[in-house]
Amino acid sequence: MNTLPSLSLILGGASSGKSAYAERLALGAGLAPVYIATAQAHDGEMADKITSHQARRGASWQLVEAPLAPAEALRTLTADHVVLLDCLTLWLSNLMEANRVPELETAALLAAIKATPARVIAVSNELGLGLVPATPLGRRFREAQGILNQQFAEAACAVTFVAAGLPLFLKAPE
Repeated sequence: MNTLPSLSLILGGASSGKSAYAERLALGAGLAPVYIATAQAHDGEMADKITSHQARRGASWQLVEAPLAPAEALRTLTADHVVLLDCLTLWLSNLMEANRVPELETAALLAAIKATPARVIAVSNELGLGLVPATPLGRRFREAQGILNQQFAEAACAVTFVAAGLPLFLKAPE
């Protein structure tokens, strides 16, 4: 019997181990794993990171690339699926670069998550622990990321913060 909640949020800093933790969580659910990727390979370094993540996951995962529209990908899934949505931070960056309204897109994504029978694990960066960004764009992005994380944390049944590969459970399913 699957005990994974309908929505789990995994937070952490860059290279904290949050994606690897989320992958293990998804595979432990015993459901067909689907990876909804929001990253785009705009340069060689990011292409290498994407390749590394794909190699770590292996061939058992269905890959859906959705840099701007992960909500659409959720509509086709069933209760037999577990989704790893990685990552909300890159998705937000994509939205802002495309001049989309993050608040509207976030509401639509959360509605799609609520509507899907699949289990969803969303990964996001916690940006509020660092320095105040020096530029107005950096401050707007950090503010938008904080709001997005708060909205997902409120909607999630489980929230985990990962640091140095270790989970700290912030919110447990009731």
